[in-house]
Amino acid sequence: MRLETIAFNNLRRRKSRLAFLVAGLLIGVATVVTLISLSTTLTEDVQNKMENYGANILITPQSDNLSLNYGGISLGGISLDPQEIRQADLIKINGIRNYLNIAAVAPKVLGALEVKGQRVMLMGVEPDKEFKLKKWWKVNGRPLEQDYDLVAGAEVAQKLGLTVGDKVEIAGETFTLTGILSSTGSQDDQILIASLPVIQRLLGKEGTVSLVEVAALCGDCPVTDMVNQISEVLPGTNVSAIQQVVKTRMHALDQFRNFSFAVAAVVLFIGALVVFVTMMGSVNERTREIGIFRALGFRRSHIMRLILFESTVVSLIAGFLGFFVGMGMTHLILPLMTDNEVSLHWDPLLGGGAVCLALLVGASASFYPALKASRLDPTEALRAL
Repeated sequence: MRLETIAFNNLRRRKSRLAFLVAGLLIGVATVVTLISLSTTLTEDVQNKMENYGANILITPQSDNLSLNYGGISLGGISLDPQEIRQADLIKINGIRNYLNIAAVAPKVLGALEVKGQRVMLMGVEPDKEFKLKKWWKVNGRPLEQDYDLVAGAEVAQKLGLTVGDKVEIAGETFTLTGILSSTGSQDDQILIASLPVIQRLLGKEGTVSLVEVAALCGDCPVTDMVNQISEVLPGTNVSAIQQVVKTRMHALDQFRNFSFAVAAVVLFIGALVVFVTMMGSVNERTREIGIFRALGFRRSHIMRLILFESTVVSLIAGFLGFFVGMGMTHLILPLMTDNEVSLHWDPLLGGGAVCLALLVGASASFYPALKASRLDPTEALRAL
């Protein structure tokens, strides 16, 4: 009779012990799979948001005057003096090495003019790029479509008593208020937004812009590389990466990942203890059986192979089941940890890693019981018959 047949027969006879061993390893493997898949999926979600929502590179004129904030971000180098960026130079951005990673280049001009007796900040934008870049903007009404359309921030609209459809006169030009931004809690609430060429003309800044926001798709390239590349083609500007929020989120994810690994290690250790204790109990119960095997001519290596083969079968079952249970738990937990729909990625490498991890833990926990079984004195074992 082959050792494999003996091992399978023993597992079939002791179904409750088999279930207990599988459950102990399965819980550990499933915990590891759940935590790893959660951290991986959440990291990909942050990177996806970084690539699709908002700018992550800011281009401003070189200046010693750091006086203006926009959108809650300090825009070093912005001042309402004649120093601006030449709009024609922005075409050079398309010549950088990683230009294919650029999703949008949104130039804007800033200036202050009097509206209804109050001095108000105006911002000229290219509507198709700006509203694509600011996907968090919610417009009550409609965004800009024509040259003399106007969108107002929530605070300035309330301050000036504006409603959608009102005619607003700015520097002798008449605009139609087509939309009002929902409150953003940023300086967007305090500006009037119109078409870039029109605001450039009203401010006397034809052909220039005050700042440029760039959305860079950089999942596979460092944003800092693109910052350096843009700085080379636009030498008279300051180019900086807006990374504070993303770094904070990524730092939190790194802490979650480290915590996950710590929890997984503890759970795996407990699972290994379950396997160790159960296998030791199995060896003690099978003293007579092992004595008979030795008396029949089984060598010590045969006994070790028998015990380790049984643990390998248990580990394989626990590894496969642990992977699917872990992915199922991830599917249930993921909606509670993110505010948008995130697709669950079934990684075959993670499945293979789960099986290998189960085999490693099962073999490690079973090695000493197998060694002890192989060292049993057959005469002592047979005395119990």
